[in-house]
Amino acid sequence: MTTLVHGSDTLTRDALTVLQPGFVGTTAPDWLLRRIGEGLSSVGLFGRNIVTPEQLTALTAQLRAERDDVLVAIDEEGGDVTRLEVKQGSSFPGNYALGSVDDVELTRAVARELGRRLAQCGVDLNWAPSADVNSNAENPVIGVRSFGPDPDLVARHTVAYVDGLQGVGVAACTKHFPGHGDTNVDSHDALPRIDVDLATLHARELVPFRAAVAAGTKAVMSAHILLSALDPHRPATLSPQILTGLLRQELGFEGLIVTDGMEMQAVSATYGIERGSVLAIAAGADAICVGGGLCDEDTVLRLRDALVNAVRTGELPEERLADAAARVRALAVWTQAHRARGAGSVPGAAVQEGTAPGADIGLVAARRALRVTRGERPYTPVTSAPYVASFTPVANFAVGDETPWGIAAELERLLPGTETGSYDETTADTALAAAGERRVVAVVRDLHRHPWMIRALDGLLAARPDTVVVEMGLNEAEPRGALHIATHGAARVCGRAAAEAVVGTGA
Repeated sequence: MTTLVHGSDTLTRDALTVLQPGFVGTTAPDWLLRRIGEGLSSVGLFGRNIVTPEQLTALTAQLRAERDDVLVAIDEEGGDVTRLEVKQGSSFPGNYALGSVDDVELTRAVARELGRRLAQCGVDLNWAPSADVNSNAENPVIGVRSFGPDPDLVARHTVAYVDGLQGVGVAACTKHFPGHGDTNVDSHDALPRIDVDLATLHARELVPFRAAVAAGTKAVMSAHILLSALDPHRPATLSPQILTGLLRQELGFEGLIVTDGMEMQAVSATYGIERGSVLAIAAGADAICVGGGLCDEDTVLRLRDALVNAVRTGELPEERLADAAARVRALAVWTQAHRARGAGSVPGAAVQEGTAPGADIGLVAARRALRVTRGERPYTPVTSAPYVASFTPVANFAVGDETPWGIAAELERLLPGTETGSYDETTADTALAAAGERRVVAVVRDLHRHPWMIRALDGLLAARPDTVVVEMGLNEAEPRGALHIATHGAARVCGRAAAEAVVGTGA
């Protein structure tokens, strides 16, 4: 169906069109603007590119001054993974919190408000939502980014999230196809594999993606995972059986297939980013995401030239590259039409919590997601400045270590004078010494996954039974403490809701 126009200029332009690179800085560098003029059709934004809503709006306007149809993408899941509020923590709880409430209208409203903020700032492609079924509680990279372990629950909330985003003109990119939930390896670090049969994959991993395709998701992001039942040799991002055979032909998806970051070790360590990109396009991907780590002009040129050379040597059919480029342009047309209609805008509204209609929906959702369990003894709310002991695991790459989490800042707002300490691989004695006579609030994250954290918390509770425990990751461990609060995520609003419960105004 794609009409080919042969020639080196067309080939080079198509190669640039399928790239979604990142860059460094809060304004667009000259090299990026120059490549947009030459055909680069997408730009990916990360936390390093964003300071304020006003600055982000100016940045996207700068990009579109070069060409109005450029796609501006971002990895804004809300919850633990935020780029809009990377320095403050998100105004929206993540998927696990929304799944725990299990109100699809709430999920749709959260996604709509998040999408409205993106649209106001000129962002029109969101690499979200995560449709992974988190069937493995030991998963180090998905966890609270998933709506939960039940395929049907994940499916209905994925659909609501897609509807919310796309209803305000922001294209959803449902990820990580065909499902990253049953892994115990982070694909940023190595190649995960899932060794289950086809029946399990169809009954579990694929259920939310079928639903998202049926709901009209504009894009799907591939996962760098090996599913031996589908392709025992190549990860999904590089597999024709998975991207073309399963996603295109069996599931009937006609939108844009975007790769996960090509510099991730699951692909780059074995294939390199150049060959990996060629194999991905040949397998059926349409857009190459790169820029989380490699974010300079040289990376763009290396990938452009690798694609052009692959066509010239016959390794990559020209028709496949042209088709991929056409799908990128088709999505750009859709987003451009929504911008022209002003979708997502609220005249005079700032992109800050509490200043626009529905802007407090994130806090409403975070409060509803709390699960509060009282201990055997009567609970006395914390009324004087406590000591917050945060037991901090190593952050995965997707979340990063820039974004603050916990409840100390919110408790300080309610109880001035609150003190805090962050502990990694520590014992209870250290935290107890720092706490002195203050009431202790212990904050944990995925307690069930970290033996050192369990030992430290047990020691703390043995010495101070009135300790409040706040779990901000997966709520898999048994509740303990005088008061146990499960937030189902570590977003800023989750911390605020938990702090209210600690002092007795929200429990």
